Amino acid sequence: MSPLPDRTDARPANPVLPGFHPDPSVCRVGEDYYLACSSFEYFPGIPLFHSRDLLHWTQIGNVLDRPGQLPLATAASSGGIYAPTLRHHGGRFWLMVTNCSKDGGNLIVTATDPAGPWSDPILAPDVPGIDPDLAWEEDGTCWCTVAGGWQVRIDPATGKTYGDPHRVWAGGPGAKAPEAPHLYRIGAYWYLLIAEGGTERGHGVSIARGTSPTGPFEPCPDNPVLTHRGTDRPVQNTGHADLVQGPDGSWWMVLLGVRPGGGTPGWHVLGRETFLTPVTWVDGWPVVGEVDLELPEVPWPLRPGPVEALRDDFDDAALRPGWISVRERSDAHCSTEERPGWLTLRARGTSLDAPDVMFTGRRQQHAAFRARALMDPGQGRGGLGVRLDEQHHYAIEASAEEIRVVARIGSLRTVVATRPAPRGPVTLTVSAGDPPLPHGPCTGPDVLSLGVEEADGTVTELAVLDGRHLSTEVAGGFTGRVIGMYAADGTVHFDWFDYEPLDD
Repeated sequence: MSPLPDRTDARPANPVLPGFHPDPSVCRVGEDYYLACSSFEYFPGIPLFHSRDLLHWTQIGNVLDRPGQLPLATAASSGGIYAPTLRHHGGRFWLMVTNCSKDGGNLIVTATDPAGPWSDPILAPDVPGIDPDLAWEEDGTCWCTVAGGWQVRIDPATGKTYGDPHRVWAGGPGAKAPEAPHLYRIGAYWYLLIAEGGTERGHGVSIARGTSPTGPFEPCPDNPVLTHRGTDRPVQNTGHADLVQGPDGSWWMVLLGVRPGGGTPGWHVLGRETFLTPVTWVDGWPVVGEVDLELPEVPWPLRPGPVEALRDDFDDAALRPGWISVRERSDAHCSTEERPGWLTLRARGTSLDAPDVMFTGRRQQHAAFRARALMDPGQGRGGLGVRLDEQHHYAIEASAEEIRVVARIGSLRTVVATRPAPRGPVTLTVSAGDPPLPHGPCTGPDVLSLGVEEADGTVTELAVLDGRHLSTEVAGGFTGRVIGMYAADGTVHFDWFDYEPLDD
């Protein structure tokens, strides 16, 4: 396989990680930055990115990439892996995270190389709650702080805790959902950064400081230091942040946000994305820049890395790190070697409604896109789908006899359109674009078109469906759209998959 092309567009722009990349945590080692995100019910878990300039990120792997590290069989949609904290200490990378499933809990993994392999999980059963953070004192004492402002001393090498958890600071009076804590030693103070207000439109970032990592903590008089609540800015739900210092001494914040579209109440379909904004310090407190779609220039040269190819011909022995599957992906059900040059999927569940469906996809990262896949159904049945969860998805599905469009919206599942299948492989297409009607209060964020590409290259459109039904505001949860291939019966094969941004 030839190397990926160098990025040619180096213009600073937000989001720096578009699409379903929430809850970012970042650390710097020398001139290299590393960033991890939540992955919820998808396997492999916790995408891991590298950058040399904070703007251009390349996925170098997934932290939890082995079944033994990541039991998700009992994870509900929008359950599973929540809010990692990524840190570098003592020559090792440390990552602590919560697996919100029956077989889960708080766990720690380590690596000397962030590209992997990462260790088997070290369980921390006595750490309460979610969103665990790790912070070390100079003498090596390590503190774990979790959502709700609770803190406990921990040995991260074993997961053993010392003493009872104690509450250090839980944000402003009556603030909803104090979560995503990160504790830092900066100058003479320990700073405790949290998110509050919930990860919806009320989201914000607040901070407090003290002379000890265990408090007491004095809240910043200008809290929240960042929020877009009650504004008409294109980026909303800003929160769940982490701080990092550049090699020149400048400070930056990575955070999640969404880009709602359509009328009222506004629907976001790409999920919670990772944004970047500058930070300055005034009187010992951080002053956070506005989160805009255009970024200020960073005070060092841009260093674009390789970009992920948007087409995959499945010629490699292993799938690229950007491919994710629902809950698990065994070699028995997903292979690029069973039929060389093709992705072979073998059905488990019978449709995208099933929690164990054999689905492999990539995150939707652009407001307008076109995805295509050449599928050989053989004697099986499968297709190309846009998934938010088991109860919210659209798909174009093919067997040897029939092609059909299936829509699942909550408790309603219906076959929208059908046509006879051609002999042999068929190219299935899904695209997203602006609604055909003029913008108004009831206009949705986009429409999704599902069809078949004919032998002459033209596309026969079988259905056009309202995109708002595949949004978080309708479906709920914490994820975003994932576009991919699935098997619903027997064994199906895909020769290639192509994802093309149309307009961003």
